[in-house]
Amino acid sequence: MVYCGKKWGIFSIFELINSINFKGILNSFIGTYECKADVKGRLMLPAALKKQLVPVLQNGFVIKRAVFQPCLELYPMEEWEVLMQKMNKLNRFKKKNNDFIRRFTAGVKMIDVDVSGRLLIPKDLIAFAGISKSIVLSSSVNIIEVWDKGSYEKAIDEAALDFADLAEEVMGQNEEDGVS
Repeated sequence: MVYCGKKWGIFSIFELINSINFKGILNSFIGTYECKADVKGRLMLPAALKKQLVPVLQNGFVIKRAVFQPCLELYPMEEWEVLMQKMNKLNRFKKKNNDFIRRFTAGVKMIDVDVSGRLLIPKDLIAFAGISKSIVLSSSVNIIEVWDKGSYEKAIDEAALDFADLAEEVMGQNEEDGVS
């Protein structure tokens, strides 16, 4: 244990190391977790996921509507900033670019984990994703998808039918940047 002063209290070496901001080192999350939302839209982060998020908790998150699915996407602030740097390179004098930026950022909110380890999902985003009480938090490489449990199971079941073909098409590449 390390004593870090009256303000912070006592931390294990592991917690202290993980609290340091290692820009670019955290590349992906692992796991799918079920949890419940209360009537205010707050959800308690599962311990295993929270442990993975320790390095990014202090900077907060951005939550937004997903583009292709009826779910939400939770971006650690650093991941969001990387994405916004890419968006800022778009030529805003092209109508398609402006339309894309507007739709992509519609409903975007900054959120933090409270002292109890809960995330408050804004009501408009709860409505968009059709979230009821049962929620699935699903890792999606460098972000977390937030799903209504029923919608998540339906999406997984529908995707299972053609997953082998999709896997071959996406991952069976032999290009330099592809994975094989």
